[in-house]
Amino acid sequence: MTFTFGIYPGGLTGDDTGIIEPVRPDDPALITAALSELQGEAPELLVRAYRSHPSGAHSPECPEQYAADGRKLDLVLQFRNPAGQLDGWTEFVRRTVRAEGHRLAVLQICEEPNLDLPPVDGSIPNVLQALVDGVIAAKEEALACGYDDLAVGFNAVPSFDPADTFWTDLGRLADERFHRALDYVGLDFFPDVFRPVPPAQLADAVRAVLTGFRRAALTAAGIGPGVPIRICENGWPTGPGRDEARQAEVVEEVVRTVAGLADELAVTGYAFFALRDADSAGPGLFHHFGLLRDDYSRKPAFDVYRRLIGELTVAR
Repeated sequence: MTFTFGIYPGGLTGDDTGIIEPVRPDDPALITAALSELQGEAPELLVRAYRSHPSGAHSPECPEQYAADGRKLDLVLQFRNPAGQLDGWTEFVRRTVRAEGHRLAVLQICEEPNLDLPPVDGSIPNVLQALVDGVIAAKEEALACGYDDLAVGFNAVPSFDPADTFWTDLGRLADERFHRALDYVGLDFFPDVFRPVPPAQLADAVRAVLTGFRRAALTAAGIGPGVPIRICENGWPTGPGRDEARQAEVVEEVVRTVAGLADELAVTGYAFFALRDADSAGPGLFHHFGLLRDDYSRKPAFDVYRRLIGELTVAR
């Protein structure tokens, strides 16, 4: 089974209230140098990027500039129409495939559609319909354009609410065309960030979340064990009370645990969030997720992730 790595290289991020602008603008030359170093001799490294509908805004800016030297894009199309209007959505998806398909490895439809917070798509009406329609449209267009290897899917966050109906609602809405079109389901999760986990229990927590996602959440939507899982966003911020040495330890343990579950749970990829901090002097968790500080100087976790990519990449 293949196992590939990726990373979001931008400085812009979001928290539970909205968007956090980086204190320093993105530097494409420094980003490219960091991506090249992370990739090393690995044949592939995915560069995660986000594009919003209907605005067309990108993060990072001009992500296509990083799709070179064995790197392709892991592109997220966000459904951000505040009124939930579906007009133009599937054409936006199809147009993106036609224009960008040659540099895409992964196309994700919607961003965290099961999380009702302002920066992500679960806060938008009609997001489930947009998800289903977008996956079908993306796959149809990819095949029509000859991009047979383009993986089309969506992502979600873990839910610990027994009353949550997202997955059963998706199962009722999804038809045979959706299931044929679906190449993967992504998981965004951040163990020991929003809910503390004792260090000795971190690996067990990762296993529990991934196993529950596969065997409970996906099953409730009628998504079978043959559909791969990708870890789309995972990270551990530094900052007040959270030292850089511990970040390096967490990266090592989480990545090795995820890779160790690849065969059992059909996990085919992992992407780290994020390359650099939004603001290394900022007061909040979301300012400090980077492997690099906001001035592109490295934290110890950068070299850990670089080494893991070289060791654990399994090329397709």
